[in-house]
Amino acid sequence: MIDFNNLSRRRLLQAMALAPLMFAFPALSASPNSSKGHTDLDRIIALEWLPVELLIALGVMPMGVADIHNYGLWVKEPQLAPSVIEIGQRTAPNMELMQQMNPSLLVISQGYGPKASQLELIGPVLSVTANDGSGHPLQQAIHSLNKLADFLGLQDRAERHLAQYQQVLTQTRESLKSAAERPVLLFSFLDKRHVLIFGEGSLLQEVMSDVGLTNAWNGERNYWGSVTVGIERLASINNARALCFDHGSEGILAEVAKTPLWQSLPFVRQNQLSVVPAVWFYGATLCAMRFCHILSATLGKPV
Repeated sequence: MIDFNNLSRRRLLQAMALAPLMFAFPALSASPNSSKGHTDLDRIIALEWLPVELLIALGVMPMGVADIHNYGLWVKEPQLAPSVIEIGQRTAPNMELMQQMNPSLLVISQGYGPKASQLELIGPVLSVTANDGSGHPLQQAIHSLNKLADFLGLQDRAERHLAQYQQVLTQTRESLKSAAERPVLLFSFLDKRHVLIFGEGSLLQEVMSDVGLTNAWNGERNYWGSVTVGIERLASINNARALCFDHGSEGILAEVAKTPLWQSLPFVRQNQLSVVPAVWFYGATLCAMRFCHILSATLGKPV
């Protein structure tokens, strides 16, 4: 895991460390001393950012969250309340602090961070799945949302949230009809020579498919539907809109924009590049809705 206090380390390594689990692990279950539907909703700790989003989608603000600084940089929304307590890094949370906080529940992402057996010494543990390898991480996130809602006795909130999500998809699809013919490239800078591109199998691709857009990237991809490539690979993308997600990369873009390579890229020459706000690539429905609003504001009429 990258040391985020050492800001001179390459953003490429940072992004690799930020990504959740890369492989599927055996499922974990809630601790036997937890009580379905009787968890104190004000005392829940989320050790990974997917559980944070799922809880907020259910109207529950976590008491504690890991790595709040980078959450603000890479996720940004949904925003955390000022009262949320920083519990350390996602892979190495402060166990002593969490013990003192006396949580009613610790929610983790399957296969990421401390083992459930370690955390059960602090309180009940519930694991949610971030990616099952099916190539549909957003659908898996919805399944995890329902699992969490069922455990907390908040299924009515989950149903209302998912109905709102479907409404946003419908509105976004309508707003983007005029933009559907031109493919869209999605990427984020990692450093001055590399970008992270999102394609088939990513959360962003699931949203694009649902709202009638085509991805301009047809190349290789990893478990999460993304791939790290050199900037020169973008030269092969023609007749496309390009969306660059801003994760504190203004300085990188400013330097890269001065280079002949960047200035020669088709979407740059054709003035088809838009720098857009951060979206968490490994999130759930709230991140998907944020992406929908960005698509509508950038490519179509506002939702």
